[in-house]
Amino acid sequence: MPGKIQLLPEELTSRIAAGEVVERPASIVKELMENALDAGATDLLVVLEGGGTVSIRVADNGIGIDPDEAPLAFQRYATSKITRFEDLWSVRSFGFRGEALPSIASIARVEMTTRTRSLPVGVRIVVQAGEVVEVSEAGGAPGTTIFVSRIFEPVPVRKKFLRSETAEQSACLDVVLRIALAHPRVRIRVTASGRDLLNLPATEDPAERSALVLGPDFAEQAVALSGTAGGSSLTGFISRPERTRSSTKQMLFFINGRYVRDTLIHRAVMTAFRRRIEARRYPSALLFLDMAPAEVDVNVHPAKMEVRFRKPGEVFQHVHDTIERALSRFSPVFPAGESPSGEALRPPYATGRVEEALRRYMIRSEGEDSRREGGGVPRYAPPLLRTESDGTAGFAPAVTEGRSYGASGLPYAYIGQAAGTYLLFGASDGLLIVDQHAAHERILYDRLQRREQDRPPESQRLLIPEVVALPRKELRFLLENAATLEDAGVLLESFGGDAIVVKALPAFLEARDIRSFLLDLAEEVGRDDPSGRGISPLRDRMLVFLACRGAVKARQDMSREEALALLTALGDDPQAATCPHGRPVVVRFGTAELEKMFRRR
Repeated sequence: MPGKIQLLPEELTSRIAAGEVVERPASIVKELMENALDAGATDLLVVLEGGGTVSIRVADNGIGIDPDEAPLAFQRYATSKITRFEDLWSVRSFGFRGEALPSIASIARVEMTTRTRSLPVGVRIVVQAGEVVEVSEAGGAPGTTIFVSRIFEPVPVRKKFLRSETAEQSACLDVVLRIALAHPRVRIRVTASGRDLLNLPATEDPAERSALVLGPDFAEQAVALSGTAGGSSLTGFISRPERTRSSTKQMLFFINGRYVRDTLIHRAVMTAFRRRIEARRYPSALLFLDMAPAEVDVNVHPAKMEVRFRKPGEVFQHVHDTIERALSRFSPVFPAGESPSGEALRPPYATGRVEEALRRYMIRSEGEDSRREGGGVPRYAPPLLRTESDGTAGFAPAVTEGRSYGASGLPYAYIGQAAGTYLLFGASDGLLIVDQHAAHERILYDRLQRREQDRPPESQRLLIPEVVALPRKELRFLLENAATLEDAGVLLESFGGDAIVVKALPAFLEARDIRSFLLDLAEEVGRDDPSGRGISPLRDRMLVFLACRGAVKARQDMSREEALALLTALGDDPQAATCPHGRPVVVRFGTAELEKMFRRR
């Protein structure tokens, strides 16, 4: 039976509150470093013993604390950041509720030495189990040094849940690195057992700090982004679509300099990368969102790791659109990732010849004769690759001996086709290998998508409507989604029993084996979203299916003109790094890599 209702003693309530703020040694490091940043520190030293399980020391060169006010810092709800409730909606500091130091002091022994620049001496305060046990004068440089030891001794049950020293030290370093990314102008040094673990110099360049923290690989693969909307600004870096990871560990989000875990921003990033990366793969992202404090509530979580936006829809759109614009400046065909002019690449849908291409291209089976009667031009020329002899003027790029300069000015020489699937192009800076099916599939998908947004694809009525008998599952799917299919150009109706009647197909598809086409459509489009994130609507999967069906197949011969035209189209497509399924389209070997392979350097 429960006992009588009674007030808990202050010692117990302090330890309960501490459990919300201090989960492990890394929490202590976070709170102390954020206090130092609030104090204007530009130089931080973190010393860990036993991975942070034995002791933690954080020293800064901030403004320090006045001796008369220092003891108040260890009282709950004592703060200099707010004076009234309304201040919560304008505060930009990290700590503002007066909980960090009291919480840490309730579960450990804390020794603080602090001095302001205006006084010759400072003060030393020792707090143990939440009680101030010593206050004395102390010398030292301006700033504050806090030494935390006997961690979790007052709550031994919490100490039992700590992991190994190595794991706790790694968690502490993660906290330090996240803070370092958001504050490049602050010098940060971390030592453990007498040796440096980290020594980051201050820098004015966020890209330099990100390279130091996340490694040179991130810097090489990252695309810079920036954008403003509704009074908020977003800056940072995003990885190129072909450089993905198996986890979300390198997706880091900061709001007003504070690291947060936010599902809304995560969803905006993944939506922007939809059809650019494979399922269950994740981009690297380093995003800094700066907005008015009144637009975001950082007081949702005790450790302030989660936030709530006043206008979540606008934030989602801002993040998504900024990433889209950043990726649109990138083309895997160019070594620098941008067009020759350095400007954003023009959308692949800007040319009027697309309509003609979409109208004319037809599905062909891989075994069909690929040559036109009486001529050397391939009978099956994918829509983007048709030449003037096909009656589609202007589709082939200008070609000179040994080198092509297409609409985007691509200086590549076509070498040949490997394994009937991979197109090889040479240039002064190395070798380019293109997967012909993946490349063409990407181009068709992007243009179909843009056309679908403008108006539905043109349908072509069959001279004789075809009645097709189908298995019950596939039949039910097609009939349930008849309206969506009609938007994509497929017009069908129930014929009774287990049959449907097909009256029209998209104009760019050939009315050949309609039953096989419908079975494949129902199976591939009807299956669940492979990403598992619910961000791939049925209409989008439909366009992917059509693009895949219409694209040139693997092990299908392509002429030199077709290959050059395909590369030109890739150069104009800002999303051409991957196919709609997320597989790579282009692989580049730089001159240095080739020389290394052949031991020429």
